[in-house]
Amino acid sequence: MTESGLSRRNALKLVAVTAAGGALMSRAAFAQEAATIAAESTLMPGADVCVLTPEVTEGPYYFDPALERSDITEGTQTGVPTNVRLQIVDGTCKPIAGARVDIWHCNAVGLYSGYPNQTGGVDTTGETFLRGTQFAGESGIVEFQTIYPGWYAGRTTHIHFKVFLDEQTVLTGQIFFPDALSQFIYQNVPPYTEHGHDRDVLNGNDNIAAQATRASFAYVKELEERYLVAMIVGVDPTAQGAAGFEGVGGGAPMGDPPSGRRPDGGAMGEASATTDSVSLVPGVAGIR
Repeated sequence: MTESGLSRRNALKLVAVTAAGGALMSRAAFAQEAATIAAESTLMPGADVCVLTPEVTEGPYYFDPALERSDITEGTQTGVPTNVRLQIVDGTCKPIAGARVDIWHCNAVGLYSGYPNQTGGVDTTGETFLRGTQFAGESGIVEFQTIYPGWYAGRTTHIHFKVFLDEQTVLTGQIFFPDALSQFIYQNVPPYTEHGHDRDVLNGNDNIAAQATRASFAYVKELEERYLVAMIVGVDPTAQGAAGFEGVGGGAPMGDPPSGRRPDGGAMGEASATTDSVSLVPGVAGIR
C-alpha cells in the first residue's frame, strides 16, 4: 500500500463507523481524534480530515426530483446493497446541522434516471431511481440506502452529491471508490456483469477524480449484509458554488489512488484464501 493510501485510511478512522451507530463522531471526539492521529502519525503530518472538499463538475445528469428520502432504490434497482453516510462539516470540523444533501448515481448497468438518449438509446425520462435528498441533523450526518454504483464509458466509478447551505452556498462533489473492489463486483455480481464492455477509465486516469483529490475517496467498510460507504465533506459556509458540465474521463493522472482489495482481502488476480462456501460480497449469495 502506498503511504498516501495508508494516510487516508488512518484519517478515516475518524469515521467511527458501525452498522447501527447513526453517527460518525461527536464534534469534540472528532476534533480530538483528528489532532491525535495527525500528531502521532509519521506518514500524515497534515491529515485531510478537516480540509474543504474540492468542488468538481456537476455533470449532465442532475435534476431535483423533490424526493426527501433515505432509500433511493425505489425497490426496483438491483445490485450490491450499500449505505452512503456523509458527515457535513466546516473547515474546523464543526458539523453543519440542517445542510441539504442530494445524491444521484447510475445503476448497475450504467444508466441514470430521468434522461433520454443514454447508452444503447435507453430513455429513462420520468424515472427517479437512485436520486434523493436528506437534511443533516445536529451531527451533520445524512445516510442513504442504495446499491453499489455501476459505471459507464469515459468515467471511473463514482456517486454525485450536492450540499446546499442556502441558495448561494452549494458544494458539488463526487465520491470515488477503490478500483479493485469495483472491478471484482463488476466481474462477478449480476446485474453488473450484464454491462458487456470493459471499463476504459479507472481512478488513475479520470480527470475529475484528479480534480477531486484524495479527500473525495470514500472509506468503504464491509458489513454483514451491505457495504458502508462513508466520507467527511468539508464545506466553506462563505463560498458560492459553481455548476459545470461533466467532461469525458481521461487526462492528467492522479498518481497512485487507493488500490483497494478484493472483499476476501486478497489482491485482484490472487486465489481466494479459502474454498469454504461463503459470500464475499455482502448481501449477495454464492459469490466466492
